[in-house]
Amino acid sequence: MAKSANQKRKLPILAKLLLERSDEEHPISRQEMQEELERWGLTAERKSIYDDMEQLKELGLDVQSRRGRGGGWYIGARDFELAELKLLVDAVQSSRFLTKRKSDALIHKLEGLTSVHQARQLQRQVYVDRRVKTMNESIFYNVDKLQGAIAANKVVTFRYFEYNAQRERVFRREGSRYKLTPYGLIWDSENYYLAGWDELRDEVRHYRVDKMADIIVSAAQGHSREDWTAEGYTRKHFGMFSGASCQLKLRCENRLAGVVIDRFGLGVSLIPDGDERFTVTLDLVVSPPLWGWLFGLGPGVEVLSPQWAVEDFAARLEQAAAMYRGGPSQKTETELPVNQDCEE
Repeated sequence: MAKSANQKRKLPILAKLLLERSDEEHPISRQEMQEELERWGLTAERKSIYDDMEQLKELGLDVQSRRGRGGGWYIGARDFELAELKLLVDAVQSSRFLTKRKSDALIHKLEGLTSVHQARQLQRQVYVDRRVKTMNESIFYNVDKLQGAIAANKVVTFRYFEYNAQRERVFRREGSRYKLTPYGLIWDSENYYLAGWDELRDEVRHYRVDKMADIIVSAAQGHSREDWTAEGYTRKHFGMFSGASCQLKLRCENRLAGVVIDRFGLGVSLIPDGDERFTVTLDLVVSPPLWGWLFGLGPGVEVLSPQWAVEDFAARLEQAAAMYRGGPSQKTETELPVNQDCEE
């Protein structure tokens, strides 16, 4: 009975040893295995080690062997290749919505998916220009909570805040709770957003998850999603900013066809307008980032309709020109909204 019990302990100990300390460049010798088993009060004959390796193979571990000097056994294929783990570590480390502490914790767990020798190669620093980590530690768990609410179509309530100049939280709506049917989570401009039906405004809105506090998933059934999709919603919004929705018609030089397709996809309809231009009509939310994108395209693009959008675009061009000249901006009939996320 005692021998049978010890045999049951041998395989997990040897599997753990191989998974943690072996790879193709660092095989574990028979002697090292015997020494490890002795630490646990177990003994193993030469032949039994070979039998154990065969059993581990049958259990699904890719146990490989190398003969000769410096030879032994090692784990070949793993669930994640080293190159894949490096990619995941880089993504975690550079992610803006994760705090530094959470990033470090996740990377430590990823290191456990390979040998201790290869794990040292995962301890690397990825430089991302002007990357600022979030200050909200709870975002990691909020995302999981919101995913559950989306799957169950349950209404969520939360408080929403901004940071002031003293880096203090200032809650909007005087701290009263928002009430939202969550439709989907959107990753845009390195931030997580929750989009859904806002019960107060009676429309679809979106909110940055790292600015949400005290999230509660209620028992109330959510509003119908109908034909809402995250792809369709984000396609309309530049930088997740709010604004007026419209069918925006543009006239562009042919050289900008690739730029338009890259931004809106191959499904966009480009209508020839003479030999050198085309027109395109886009279902968009007009916002400062959209105008900024158009500004960047230069004189090769023209806003055709609707008329209020033409006037807004012209007013912004005049304002920008006045700022460049160093003079006061001209007052226009078009009110220029403050750049701000769609939350309010």
